[in-house]
Amino acid sequence: MSQYTATNPVRDLESGGAALALVPLVGRILISAIFLLSGLSKITAPTAMIGYISSAGLPLPQVGLAIAIVVEVAGSIALIAGFHTRLTAAILAVFSVATRWRSTTTSATRASSSTSSRISRWPAGFCRSFAFGAGPFSLDARPPLATHSEPRETGRPDDDDPRTGTG
Repeated sequence: MSQYTATNPVRDLESGGAALALVPLVGRILISAIFLLSGLSKITAPTAMIGYISSAGLPLPQVGLAIAIVVEVAGSIALIAGFHTRLTAAILAVFSVATRWRSTTTSATRASSSTSSRISRWPAGFCRSFAFGAGPFSLDARPPLATHSEPRETGRPDDDDPRTGTG
């Protein structure tokens, strides 16, 4: 038998204690911070961003800016909170690949290879969240809400029924 055994990263996080369970949260915060700051900068300087989008030759720059702001800000907040992590990570990964692909086809950003290679690494972080989920410190890990069902009607009032006043 080999000295190496297969491990399950999710099970290892759950059994590794609180310090190890914080790793996915820290990772989500670090990768989301990039997109959150980018989205907030688009909000603070929309005219400059519309000009940049127009110079790249994209149609409807105002619509493109609105989509980018929503994806970057809402997606980052949702990923940090661990809310629908797999779906959010998939959306952010597709968004980052699409913007990376479009940015390399324009002459304005072709010269910036360091930015280009850095951007190409972001989808890998999102794929990690997509594959393994948010971890224990997330909204996805919260227990489901209890459902309160109405008591069944039996045709006669219960002695404990607060609606009838008996009991």
